[in-house]
Parts: sequence; C-alpha cells; structure tokens
Amino acid sequence: MKSSCALSIVCALSVLGGWTVAAQQPRSHGRLFPPQDLGLLEAPDRDLWQRPDRIMDALGIADASVVADVGAGSGWFTIRLARRVGPQGLVYAQDVQPEMLNAITRRVQREGLANVRPLLGRGSDPRLPPASLDAVLLVDAYHEIEERVTFLANLARALKPQGRIGVIDFRMDGGGPGPDADERISPDVVAGDAERAGLRLSGAETFLPYQYFLIFAKK
Repeated sequence: MKSSCALSIVCALSVLGGWTVAAQQPRSHGRLFPPQDLGLLEAPDRDLWQRPDRIMDALGIADASVVADVGAGSGWFTIRLARRVGPQGLVYAQDVQPEMLNAITRRVQREGLANVRPLLGRGSDPRLPPASLDAVLLVDAYHEIEERVTFLANLARALKPQGRIGVIDFRMDGGGPGPDADERISPDVVAGDAERAGLRLSGAETFLPYQYFLIFAKK
C-alpha cells in the first residue's frame, strides 16, 4: 500500500471516528510514564472503555498465540493477554523501565501466570526475538518513543509473516483520560512512521471511545 493511500484511509476514518487529525512534524517525545503513578493505569472503569477483548479479537489473538505487550507499564494488558493465549501461548511484557518489569513480575506471580516473560528494551530496540510473534500490542505508549521509525522497523522484524502490530493511543481532541493534548500524536503521523518502517496499514478500528486503533502488517 502506498503512503498516500494509507494516509487517506486514516483521514477518512478520522472523520467517521471523530478524530482531530492535525498535520504534525515528527518530533522527539520520550517522556516516560513515571513508575510512581502506575495506579493511574488501573482505573476501575478501564475495562469498560478500553474494551480489551475486542482489541484482542481485532488482532487475531487466540489460544497458543505468541504476543508482545510493548510499553507494558503496570501489566494491565499483559495479564489479559496471558489469559487469552493460555498456557500454550506466551506473552512478552516489554518495557524500558526496570521498575515496570519488577511490578509486572510481582503481578504475574500473584496471578499464578507462568506464560509471561518480562523483557527489558533498550532505546529503539525492543529486543524481541525475530520472526516469533503473532501480534504486538502498543497501548498508550507511542508518544513516549523517540526514534519511532527505527522502533517500528524492529517490531516488524519480530513478526511472523502474518503477524500484526496494533497501535492504540489517545485521540488529538484531548478528551477522556490520557496525556495532555500537546503530548499526543495523531494517527496520520503513526501511519507515516509505519510506512517508512516497511509496514502497511491493514485496518483502523473505531470502536474505542477515547483512542484510535491502527493495525499494521508487513508489506
């Protein structure tokens, strides 16, 4: 899919989904979520608006899948992924902050889950094993990445031939939870980064009330 086509799909869906898609120049972010605020990721109503089961369905995540929760934070999604893929599956809980991985390790031990593997990333290298993943999920973390094209290219190398990457982040209109509006990144920027990283836009879901959800595959 050509870049102009991918961006036109995003723009069309932005109208349907109520996105405010502003043209942006690529910029460095990299302000990481502070570990002392992990409790903010555990809002009691998050299941209602995050709709994790529908997200996992859209990415084809099933029993025995091998997946990665990139920028896993508190492990909110890691736990749900682990339950979905079951004991025959595997979840890489990846983050660049050791404090996050320590919290996830404690959490999976409490939950009695043996199919989660914490993984410490380094800069733009998520350190995921090549050609091993059915799906990668990146939720509310894209705006923290500095070398985004390199990072996405490294994620692509970790995919199996039919694997998919789901990028979910907060819309530009500033509504709902999430970071301040000036820290958010529009979906057209994500799609452009993905194009340069050797990915194609294969879908854009609009069922999330506060976030956009883009799905990428290898070209």
